[in-house]
Amino acid sequence: MNLLKNIKNKAIKVLQNEADALLNLIPHIGDDFEACVQDLLQASGRVVVTGIGKSAIVSNKIVATLNSTGTPSLFMHAADAIHGDLGMIKKEDFVICVSQSGSTPEIKVLVPLLKQLGNKLIALVGNRDSYLAKQADYVLYTGIEEEACPNNLAPTTSTTVQMAMGDALAVCLLSARGFTAESFARFHPGGALGKQLYLKVGDLMDKSLLPLVAEDASLREVIVEISSKRLGATAVVNKQGRLVGIVTDGDLRRMLQMNPDLSRILAGSIMSKEPKTIGEEEYAVKALGLMRSYNITQLVVTKGDEVIGFIHIHDLMKEGIV
Repeated sequence: MNLLKNIKNKAIKVLQNEADALLNLIPHIGDDFEACVQDLLQASGRVVVTGIGKSAIVSNKIVATLNSTGTPSLFMHAADAIHGDLGMIKKEDFVICVSQSGSTPEIKVLVPLLKQLGNKLIALVGNRDSYLAKQADYVLYTGIEEEACPNNLAPTTSTTVQMAMGDALAVCLLSARGFTAESFARFHPGGALGKQLYLKVGDLMDKSLLPLVAEDASLREVIVEISSKRLGATAVVNKQGRLVGIVTDGDLRRMLQMNPDLSRILAGSIMSKEPKTIGEEEYAVKALGLMRSYNITQLVVTKGDEVIGFIHIHDLMKEGIV
């Protein structure tokens, strides 16, 4: 039990250390950060992110985030750069150098070469007095008091703040560019996330299944329509063809429990008025939100006053959106 408690305390201490380090960065977001973002927005080239060791891993993550949010980026390992990979850099590219100390041997070799190429250099660095910081056009400060590692050696808190600073940069750039959910979807077409962002109601509904009855349809006609279309409901329209209600299998069960004269039952007498509808151009994830909000399993799909179909919770489940 004492061992378990000790483990919990250590985990809490790590999280507290890293949370404090992140909050300590806030006062360092100043004019240099703002000027850096503005310069990047005007740049015609790409963002090349480089580092070595754990900073190289962080660099890869920053590149992935920038690419997915509309800033073309690529990774260049700092050690490989001086053995040929500098050839990937174009004159108009920005270079972000990620280094906690800012004074590793590879960085000291690489920085003069970047300056000779004429590229603007952004230092994402934990030491303002380092060689890297002094040579950079912009400094994004990621200093920490100590690592979460009890020996203050393993990169833990330092890599956390590096990634957070990369996120701050990426989010500022996407916000300034007006990068929308639709923009994001173009870069994330795969998986459940992508489907939530680009699939629309019209993409999912089966247009061959359109359960529809008139207000004066008999109970038999209603049951046949619901059963044949297998959606658990039918839309009800007036003489002008406009939607006036919906009859679900739940409505049928509730009606039968009242023991009415079945010969007198018409669609208009048992329908639920003002059914929940959605347009075919709306995103499927919005349909899911409406179903959850109203605790229902289907929505009538409309185009103006016309009923054009249904979307069912099963349609969403088949695509992995639920």
